[in-house]
Amino acid sequence: MQLTAPAHRGTDTTRTTRRVGIHDTDGMAVASFVLGLLGLLVLNVFLGPIAIALAGIALWRGTARRGRALLGLGLGIADLLVLVAFMSADNTMSWSL
Repeated sequence: MQLTAPAHRGTDTTRTTRRVGIHDTDGMAVASFVLGLLGLLVLNVFLGPIAIALAGIALWRGTARRGRALLGLGLGIADLLVLVAFMSADNTMSWSL
């Protein structure tokens, strides 16, 4: 009968590190999607590039949510296109509805 838990030898650290890394990239993919979607409405000059960067990093690291990262990338680009379209319409550095 053993009363204490067996000692952990530390050989399983690579599996834990990979699991945390994948979780981080999945979070980046979701964050890029949310920020890209939000950027269509407000602060697209800031949220668009952040969404593009997060999506690029998530795709480069091999996220399991590849579709969500691609949507975030597309929405980030759309944010910047919306900004350019509205800026050219009224010849200012900002836009409003």
